[in-house]
Amino acid sequence: MSRCVIIGNAGISDYDRLRRELRPDDFLVVCDGGQRHLAGLRAVPDLIVGDFDSGTRPETETETLVLPREKDDTDTVFAAREAFRRGFRDFLLLGVAGGRLDHTLGNVYLLLWLDGHGCSARLLDDYSEMCIVSREAVEVEDSCAFFSLLNIAGTARGIEITGAKYPLAGGEICSDYQYGISNEVLPGGKARISLREGSLLLICVFRDAYPPAKSGS
Repeated sequence: MSRCVIIGNAGISDYDRLRRELRPDDFLVVCDGGQRHLAGLRAVPDLIVGDFDSGTRPETETETLVLPREKDDTDTVFAAREAFRRGFRDFLLLGVAGGRLDHTLGNVYLLLWLDGHGCSARLLDDYSEMCIVSREAVEVEDSCAFFSLLNIAGTARGIEITGAKYPLAGGEICSDYQYGISNEVLPGGKARISLREGSLLLICVFRDAYPPAKSGS
């Protein structure tokens, strides 16, 4: 089955980067005010969802699901759950991080929900890529300026990091003590991350989006 791409209303500055991630067979779901990004992404939605409190309900033949404004799910969460109900198991989230911290955190936790339901999911913004590391090992390319591992639920145990400036063997990270921030892939190689129990949020910051520190800073 094709991948589901969900486009939210958070700010996007680097349309070129995100546009390169799109595939011809993606199923595109745009959430409410995320319609403002369609021109920059040169994207045509397959489904529009929202309560339209941040965007205008479009007059279109594209399938549109109008949601009540008083509801448990945000538009983005509803879009993900609806796509999951339709059988999608591979997700890319765009325009869902930045701006309001509550929405950003909610969408980060959406990655955890998708992972818990056996899905593959990535979240991209102008500066970084995020995903959940849980059942399968993940590799990080040296095109990443640095990467961080954050625990956003419970305790992760048996953490192994190889090919990085700060390796780890049999490590444990709890939600209340985050020491896995700002690691680096060894030049010319790949870092490999795995764990025995739990899950971690992996954030990879793009090298060309992170300016080097000025001399003397």
